Amino acid sequence: MDVVVFSLFSMILAVIAALTGEWLVHLRALKRIPIRIHINGTRGKSSVTRLICAGLREAGYSVLGKTTGSDPRILDIQGKDRKIHRLQNPSIGEQVRFLRYFGQFKPQAVVLECMAVQPQYQWVTEQLMVKSTHSVITNARLDHVEEMGFRLRDIAMSLSNTIPFNGNLFTAEQEKLEIFEEVAEQRGTQVKAVTDHAITHEDMQGFNHIEHPENIALSLAVCQSLGIPRDKALTGMRKAQPDPGALRVWELESNHQHFSLVNAFAANDPQSTRTIWNMIQNHPSLKYDNVCAFLNTRADRVNRSSQLLELILKDIRPNTLFVRGEHLERFEEPFFSRVKGRVEKFPTTEKASIFAQKLLAQPGNTLIFGIGNIVGSGFEILDELRKYRVK
Repeated sequence: MDVVVFSLFSMILAVIAALTGEWLVHLRALKRIPIRIHINGTRGKSSVTRLICAGLREAGYSVLGKTTGSDPRILDIQGKDRKIHRLQNPSIGEQVRFLRYFGQFKPQAVVLECMAVQPQYQWVTEQLMVKSTHSVITNARLDHVEEMGFRLRDIAMSLSNTIPFNGNLFTAEQEKLEIFEEVAEQRGTQVKAVTDHAITHEDMQGFNHIEHPENIALSLAVCQSLGIPRDKALTGMRKAQPDPGALRVWELESNHQHFSLVNAFAANDPQSTRTIWNMIQNHPSLKYDNVCAFLNTRADRVNRSSQLLELILKDIRPNTLFVRGEHLERFEEPFFSRVKGRVEKFPTTEKASIFAQKLLAQPGNTLIFGIGNIVGSGFEILDELRKYRVK
């Protein structure tokens, strides 16, 4: 019996020693990176990560970044995208491996997009893995409600898990700002509440995609807190390569007919989608006669699909609605029957090439507003539509 107890005790000590060794190795990696910027929030994380990296790089900082977003990437020292090829499902342990890898380069700064959704994992990612010097929470909106809660307050509380101790917090959230301020005060962290009021029309020029003023304002605030002049940071941000899911407008031509495609798939919560629709429907560069809403759904996001369909009915009111997904009959009575225009329903088994052709068989000068899920079939459809792109 004594031998068994001794063996068990020895195993426990060995595990503790191994864990302690791993922890010390990780702390050494963090010490090699003096500025650690952790980006969380409902929308805009990937864009803000890229904008901050670009602003720092323009000022001469050696900086590495990592986005999760629509298509996970490393942003290397030169600012080039390096696609992350995963051999297994993503997990927050990935952040530890990348921080150790980044530490080998001894950069002045790293900018990481938070990849955790569940509240407890968000806390672990920040407090044990990243231990950020600068935290960013872009906004708090109703999304991932199954994991973070069905009330906006619950989501804000979940996001507050990435507020550091004795650090700096930057946020553009207004409605639930008091929650972030309360948590930050408890942790001895300074809060910088940011608005886009100072972002001018001239500031928005020069980007090769449609950027949100709020994202630019947040990114500028972080760069300026590190002593980077506003104009220099903005110059760098205009050079940033946008996320694959960034808001873009493609001009398409098929059978001598012209179409405008708004790629808004990355904004897959109702509030963000409504904001984008308000931005683009009166955009001076867009002239159209008809509107086609294209919703690409996910079988495991029924609530989100229902919310987006309600928004389509109330705000977008398209001439045609294209919906792609499984078990679409569940939406027939509550939504499809109320659409005043034509409804076209497609299963996910429909080939992307065939679907793209049907999408472009509509009347010319149609604005196609693409929303919903982009991963997988969304990318496949965009790849097909890209063949018809003229600019």
